[in-house]
Amino acid sequence: MSDRTLHKYLNRGDGPVSTTPDEFEADGTEDLGAFGIIRGQRDRAVMLELRKKTGNVLAIGYGWIDRVELDPSFGITLHLGNQRITIRGRNLNAEARPQVRLFQQITRQKVSFVQEIDQVGALKADQQAVVIEELQW
Repeated sequence: MSDRTLHKYLNRGDGPVSTTPDEFEADGTEDLGAFGIIRGQRDRAVMLELRKKTGNVLAIGYGWIDRVELDPSFGITLHLGNQRITIRGRNLNAEARPQVRLFQQITRQKVSFVQEIDQVGALKADQQAVVIEELQW
């Protein structure tokens, strides 16, 4: 490999990453509070983990999701054949950080987990923050 080719891949012009390693889980997932996204540009999550505040967890394979529907007044609905999973909350289509929206990231199979927040946490959360109030399955 020539120095010019090596230089092309080493200096992509992205600039330094401003996040600290503590903000990422061991598997490369960035925790945004209400949900986590896979960092790699080409990486995809195999399953979506749904975490209830009670401790119950359900993981579904992205391959089983037929379609995803966003109704701002109702929430996000995942259709898996005859089963429906509903994500209810506020600001579900708002930017959690620049150019990162929950619905958009689900459709790109980048979300590794979604988690409910308790009532106290929901009241303390910023009004513009993405908040998952209820997961139904």
